[in-house]
Amino acid sequence: MTDRQTTGMKTRRAVLGDAHVDRAEAAKTDFDQPFQDMITEGAWGTVWSSDAITQRERSMLTLALLAATGNFAEIPMHVRATARTGATPSDILQAFMHVAIYAGVPKANHAIKLAKDTLAEMAAE
Repeated sequence: MTDRQTTGMKTRRAVLGDAHVDRAEAAKTDFDQPFQDMITEGAWGTVWSSDAITQRERSMLTLALLAATGNFAEIPMHVRATARTGATPSDILQAFMHVAIYAGVPKANHAIKLAKDTLAEMAAE
């Protein structure tokens, strides 16, 4: 494992939580191992591990980008991550309000629905 992969795994666990990462690692196969290595090193070991901006800001950017590009499947995972990055429900809503203006109301509306559902699940746990 490279230094960036080690750093990436540490950051990934800090942001997403051990349970999520353990499930993802258990589901990994020879087929997707190269992809998992790439995202652990690149996304988590380089981007998410940089101290150029805070984890709170990264969460807000990530949620806005996921919504703006229509990649809704990962929004609940990243809403859950806000419990560890410090982004508040208000921060989440503000990110999606930017999406409404710059990328479209329907995308923001769907992202807000997903966030509401996920926040309600988190509150019930």
